[in-house]
Amino acid sequence: MYSHNMVGTDDLAASKTFYDAIFTAVGGEAGMLDEERGRVTYLHKGGIYMVTKPINGEPAGVANGNTVGFLMENPEQCHAWHDAGVAAGGSTAEDPPGLRVFGERKLYLAYLRDPTGHKLCALHWVAG
Repeated sequence: MYSHNMVGTDDLAASKTFYDAIFTAVGGEAGMLDEERGRVTYLHKGGIYMVTKPINGEPAGVANGNTVGFLMENPEQCHAWHDAGVAAGGSTAEDPPGLRVFGERKLYLAYLRDPTGHKLCALHWVAG
């Protein structure tokens, strides 16, 4: 059922710098810039993520309560993703990267806000 995710930005250059950093830190490629549409597209492991200037011409907004999650292969990828994001203009959201225990489930999580303010999460399911 899932197809893709798209978030808005008013500063496409800052967003491309940020998303290029977090995606290349975990083995992805830099985004494909479509200057005509004001959009950057990322393709990685069958997923599609896009950043765009709003097509209605209004300022970009951040969804309250929304988090976009990215599945990671290990805790080291979570850290690389987080560190790259902070270095490229993002900011830490919630607690620092680390293990979270929810009953029987253990997750390694890292949270960021992109330059526009969208909340992102790197997630690794911990076995056992």
